[in-house]
Amino acid sequence: MATMSPILTVMIAAARKAARKLVRDFGEVEQLQVSLKGPADFVSQADIQAEKTLHAELGRARPDFGFLMEESGTIAGKDPDNRWIIDPLDGTINFLHGLPHFAISIAHESNGILNAGVIYDPVRDEMFRAERGQGAFLNDRRLRVSARRALKDSVLATGIPCLGRDRHPACLEMLSAVMDTCAGVRRFGSAALDLAYVAAGRYDGLWETGLKPWDMAAGILLVREAGGMVSDLKGGATMMESGNIIATNDLLDQPISRLLRDAIGKKGK
Repeated sequence: MATMSPILTVMIAAARKAARKLVRDFGEVEQLQVSLKGPADFVSQADIQAEKTLHAELGRARPDFGFLMEESGTIAGKDPDNRWIIDPLDGTINFLHGLPHFAISIAHESNGILNAGVIYDPVRDEMFRAERGQGAFLNDRRLRVSARRALKDSVLATGIPCLGRDRHPACLEMLSAVMDTCAGVRRFGSAALDLAYVAAGRYDGLWETGLKPWDMAAGILLVREAGGMVSDLKGGATMMESGNIIATNDLLDQPISRLLRDAIGKKGK
């Protein structure tokens, strides 16, 4: 088993502590208070409580670090070079509908560089973790992205914009192009777990638009440390700013990128 740094040890402990209450809430989801942030954009007391737990635990361990969190936004720290990037419950709609597919995502960023990431699926007790230069792991098992080289043999994941989003035409063009080319497309409702599954070789690739930094920060590092490629839709590195991402292995990176760019081009995007 690879030795973990103190930072990663803190992140794992915080994720497990927040997850205990999430799992209890998941068993009594009909009792939760739920509010609407925007069209089809829900927040529950489970999200809020998990974020409070993560903020408290990580803040206790590294009191000078800043935070970027889904529910609370940016919280500046005394140390301007280090921050936590947190999604306390990625897959809220799944959670609220009793679908057991959601995760906690935590990343540590230092001077704009992702140094450590954790994505924890508490229902399956799967702890995906990575540190820069140290590889990616699922619990104690080393991860590698898939080695598939042909789109016709590949299963890809994506997200589909819902009510209130304006990306439907481009999404449908990309989805149609991929459907005509690959073995299958999956939409499971958690971008963090989608990225973790790419790192684990369960998916051969992922593309999605309109994400937030907390959706993908930990997952980007996981895929890279598992030997994969991560870029925006133009082949650049603006994923965290643009919200657009492609993640796959080095064999499929160019074919998928080219396919998606051509599809978007049809809509004049």
